[in-house]
Amino acid sequence: MHVLGVAGSLRRNSYNRRLLRSTQELLPAGYGFRFLGGLAAVPPYNEDVDRKSVPAAVGRLRTAINRAQWLIIATPEYNGSVPGVLKNALDWASRPFPDNCLHGKPALVIGASSGYFGAAWAQADLRRILKVAGARVIDHAIAPVRAEYDFDDRGHLVSETAKADVSAALEVLLAEATAEWAAP
Repeated sequence: MHVLGVAGSLRRNSYNRRLLRSTQELLPAGYGFRFLGGLAAVPPYNEDVDRKSVPAAVGRLRTAINRAQWLIIATPEYNGSVPGVLKNALDWASRPFPDNCLHGKPALVIGASSGYFGAAWAQADLRRILKVAGARVIDHAIAPVRAEYDFDDRGHLVSETAKADVSAALEVLLAEATAEWAAP
């Protein structure tokens, strides 16, 4: 079972990368986890380019999403919404519609921020974007992860509440995805 973790921040040691690492540690045994890299190399979406030849970075993005059974996307909040680099990557991944790599893909949205709301607005926007693109978004909200309180100095998630919320969300994601595969 393969989970693809996507951090909406380009910063190497961002709070959302830390949150994804913590999520990886909370997955049950037997689940593979891979981080998606290369968002900085994805050019701005341009339908003219998409129709002619897909840039290599976009091909890698779409292939990584296609190969994953589940997505976990951790988003920071920039100006009350999703960072542009993440929205741009999802614009590329959502094409061609409706037969894109996001279509039917189970996706869990989480987020961490140093702001008061812990990326709650960005998470809501991201859930909507993914639903419009055709992903099966897990509607399980987790309490906002407030980075300055919920991570220690080494980047480990120390909030027991946040750990419990992430674990519960993972259970919902894995149960829904597993039930779909078990159905005739």
